[in-house]
Amino acid sequence: MAVSKNPETLAPDQEPSKASDLRRRLASSAVPDSSSRTSSSITESWTTALGEDSGAGAVRIGDPKDQIGEANDIGEKKKACLGDRVGRDEVPVGFVDRPSAPVHVRAVESPLSSDTIFQQSHAGLFNLCVVVLIAVNSRLIIENLMKYGLLIGSGFFFSSRLLRDWPLLICSLTLPVFPLGAYMVEKLAYKKFISEPVVVSLHVILVIGTIMYPVFIILRCDSTVLSGLNLMLFASSICLKLVSYAHANYDLRSSSNSIDKGIHKSQGVSFKSLVYFIMAPTLCYQPSYPQTICIRKGWVICQLVKLVIFTGVMGFIIEQYIDPIIKNSQHPLKGNVLYAMERVLKLSIPTLYVWLCLFYCTFHLWLNILAELLHFGDREFYKDWWNAKTIEEYWRMWNMMK
Repeated sequence: MAVSKNPETLAPDQEPSKASDLRRRLASSAVPDSSSRTSSSITESWTTALGEDSGAGAVRIGDPKDQIGEANDIGEKKKACLGDRVGRDEVPVGFVDRPSAPVHVRAVESPLSSDTIFQQSHAGLFNLCVVVLIAVNSRLIIENLMKYGLLIGSGFFFSSRLLRDWPLLICSLTLPVFPLGAYMVEKLAYKKFISEPVVVSLHVILVIGTIMYPVFIILRCDSTVLSGLNLMLFASSICLKLVSYAHANYDLRSSSNSIDKGIHKSQGVSFKSLVYFIMAPTLCYQPSYPQTICIRKGWVICQLVKLVIFTGVMGFIIEQYIDPIIKNSQHPLKGNVLYAMERVLKLSIPTLYVWLCLFYCTFHLWLNILAELLHFGDREFYKDWWNAKTIEEYWRMWNMMK
């Protein structure tokens, strides 16, 4: 007698159970790898147990609509179990929530093992290090305040000795004379009034004068360290700018006589471009730079506030930590070697903080403020040097002034 394949004509004793459906699905979705072979034995044991438990696993199919609904419910439950991280996707649906359901169904490495430690995020350990760092430094600050009191005063920012450094202020205001002299030299060179050897000689004299002039003023006036340092930093930047200005204009003059004459002929020497170059946060001269559209006034004010705050933090660290340690230290060649090493290590932490604040104030805050006011577009003053893997890579990334 022919058996109809229509589900509606099946006899009740011929209807498939839910357990047999699960066995077929598990058998068809098995993956032949080492982890699946481990879990397949567990799955088979549970499938056998499921087949024996006819009361819990067998479901009679009556109406076709009920059959479809039951299948959808089973599918939804199985999809919900697929994301379980303890391996419950290998356990039949009917036994997922039972106390005897297996939890260990596959081989998994520990999170800190050598095979998986670099394949996960360590944000929690980083946050723990930050908490420990804050706690340790807070204890050091409280201990220092209890021992010395508040040592920082107004003398760090303004002292009566600064009034005697007025010659350094005059020197810094007269330093732009050297860029003006370089402009006159290039103007004469473009008009062919002087030869190339004379141009090179004049540029060398201007560059040397840019350095020697402030050195002479500082030594003559016996200025404070802070005033002399600021003047020499300004003079050094002017000197480097003049070197770049001379090299770039020499290349422009040389290329004006070559094949690509039409490219550089219209550029020439511009006093406006020189003034912008002297003020811009760059050490490489070019006739034009990428520029932004507008000035974000609120952003500039925010950066200025940060600059004042971090400058105060540097002053606090220097006056409160570095200065007392140096005053209470012996000469390194006259005292105990271990004592000298202890002093150096004690100075290393506040010195590191001062260096980080100085880097942030100079390369991020001050240069970005200057670039924003001048519409200067290229603001890659540094790269992510904190991710450098070697010393050589670090020295190439911490300072990208160009």
